[in-house]
Order: sequence, then structure tokens, then C-alpha cells
Amino acid sequence: MLSTAGRTPINEDTLKGHDSAIRLSETIDADPAILLEHVGSLGLEGIVGKQLDQPYRSGRTGDWVKVKCVQSEAFMIVGYESTASSAGFASLVLAAYRGDELVHVGSVGTGFKQAEMIRLRKILDKLRWKRKQPPVPYPGKTDIVWVEPTLIAEIEFRAWTGEDKLRHASYKGLRERQDNADVYKLD
Repeated sequence: MLSTAGRTPINEDTLKGHDSAIRLSETIDADPAILLEHVGSLGLEGIVGKQLDQPYRSGRTGDWVKVKCVQSEAFMIVGYESTASSAGFASLVLAAYRGDELVHVGSVGTGFKQAEMIRLRKILDKLRWKRKQPPVPYPGKTDIVWVEPTLIAEIEFRAWTGEDKLRHASYKGLRERQDNADVYKLD
């Protein structure tokens, strides 16, 4: 039930027969940690929680909170989008395994400290792809600098798109080479 401070509460009966932008969400009384884990396992982005005895108020009051699911997996770095500066890059191009093949799963352009970005760019430049074709099928930009797929990055992300691309990816660091078996595998 949605309370409207001093007015008649809005419930399912109030909304019946009205085609409006207001949608009433089901209330689930559960342990938030267990609920968040379940929501994450379904590939959803998170949950919205609220103090049951508080009405909605605009702004950040703490009565309503959005809790996002965070997933973390290892992905192969297969390229980077260059910038005008030779000291960094705009984003890393990532891949996962589908069977024995690497496939593009998106890019990551956030989560880098400046020193890490400079260090990583130097490593990537030594791994530049020497063939004409990229190491993964890639329908996007042609200004990608492709690299030999040997570096593995730990990436946090919120969810997967319907096209098997990462949503809201953030770089967390490089993984050790011996962890190659842990590179994410798509179904």
C-alpha cells in the first residue's frame, strides 16, 4: 500500500481501471540480504526498500533506498579504445568464452586510477594484435586497438543485457595468468 500523507491511501483497488504511469509494486517481507542474493541470481539489478511507516518524499531522506546487485567476474582483455593521449585509453574491450571461442561482452571505461591506467596502457601496447582480424567477432567501432588476449581483468558489473553484454561495468584490477581457467563462460 502506498501512503499519501493525510490523503486516502493508494492501494490496488484505487488503481484498477486506470491506465496511468503509477504502478504498485508488491511488498515482500523478507530478509534483505537473502532477497538481494535471490534477485541477483535472477540477473536483476537490485531492490528498492522503504520504511513501511513512512510516506514517499522526494529527495534523499533514507526512508527509501535502492540497493544494487553487484557481480564480479574475470574477463579477457582483447583490445582498447584509444584516446588522444598516449598515456591512457578510453575503455577496455572485454571477452568471455562461449565454448572454446572468445566472444565480445562489452567494454569497461571506469574504475581506473591514473597510475594503473598508464601502467596498463604500457602493457597493452606490447600486446598489440598483429593480424588484420580482431581476436573476437566485433560489430562495433573500427578504431579499436586489438591486443593479444592474454590479460585477464576482474570486472564488477550490475547485470547482463539480452545481447550478452555487461551493464555498468567497473574495472577492479588484473588477475594472475594462472587463473585463466576462471575467465567467464557464457551459456
